[in-house]
Amino acid sequence: MFGPLTTDLYLPGLPEVADELGTSESQVQLTLTACLIGLALGQAIVGPVSDTLGRRRPLLIGLGLFVLASLGCAVAPSILVLDLLRLVQGLCGAAGIVLARAIVRDRWSGLEAARIYAGLMTALSLGPILAPTIGGGLLHLTDWRGLFVVLAGWGVALLVGAAIWVPETLPASRRRPAGLGRTLRVMRQLLRDRVFTGYTVGAGLSFGALFSYIAGSSFVFQDVYGVSPQVYALLFGLNGLALLGASVANHRLQERVGPVKLLRAGMLTMLAGGALVVLAVVADAGLAALVAALFVAVAGIGFVPSNGVALALEHHGADAGTASALIGVVQFMIGGLAAPLPGIAGATALPMALGVLGFAVAALVTVRVVVGSDRVEHAGEPA
Repeated sequence: MFGPLTTDLYLPGLPEVADELGTSESQVQLTLTACLIGLALGQAIVGPVSDTLGRRRPLLIGLGLFVLASLGCAVAPSILVLDLLRLVQGLCGAAGIVLARAIVRDRWSGLEAARIYAGLMTALSLGPILAPTIGGGLLHLTDWRGLFVVLAGWGVALLVGAAIWVPETLPASRRRPAGLGRTLRVMRQLLRDRVFTGYTVGAGLSFGALFSYIAGSSFVFQDVYGVSPQVYALLFGLNGLALLGASVANHRLQERVGPVKLLRAGMLTMLAGGALVVLAVVADAGLAALVAALFVAVAGIGFVPSNGVALALEHHGADAGTASALIGVVQFMIGGLAAPLPGIAGATALPMALGVLGFAVAALVTVRVVVGSDRVEHAGEPA
């Protein structure tokens, strides 16, 4: 849940950040980009390191540093300093994301791994429901800086929980030698695998659609449609329910349908929802129509990352940390590039809408072209 809670808790306060620090909407959205880049680069570092040192030690160190970075964000005096601290916050928080996937791959494979990843997606989807709602409520009691203090407290709770309940899942006999050369060599081999690359990039492009919505929704709902931060948080949470519902359905359908078909269904739903979002904006159909269209798009996204990750990692258990890191880099780099785009045209919903649709189209095309229909069954549809 590091991704959604770190990025979403302060979304209701973005307009307040822009006002207090005297900067533009697009520049404030770059704080989201900085965090996402940190989440991406941090995974590239922590994943390979965990293949050498094990999972537990890097997890605890990352959690501790995340707490310190969050407290730094709370006292940032300028947008530049906030950008830098958000980058550090993302770098540290990346440990939770990459190691969650690697720990699953250490212990499960095949259909069982796909089911566990779907369960993780269910937990992850609680973030978009809870974070903005909590953030909007907290803005009654504190300002945007107080939200980062809350993030620091949440990091402390996770650090204690991880220290008590998370065991080491990578025994010394399965660890890999350290070295940048070996890490780059493994990554090169992974990228040469069209199945891994196709599913990784396809799932990553779904993050582009998701973060086009996440980054743009605060300004679109509050500045274009005039809702309050608290109403915005409720609307954002409503679409979070779409993500949660899709994740629960995905988990329950794994044995009956399998990850390949569920991934395809999710991408088609995401594409249909993106088209409806653009139609709602162009036709000026109102806030209710836009929220309904976004509900469909976000529901489709709920089927994509977990199935894409399971299919990408299926044949790479020996290098699960590095492979998981590469998946995370692609996902969050694409999300980071997408985040500032909704604000480039000022107070209008069209860039956000086009971002959701464009990334949905790109995700579907990538999987079909790179993986190819003749490779789908080989790609890991569990028996």
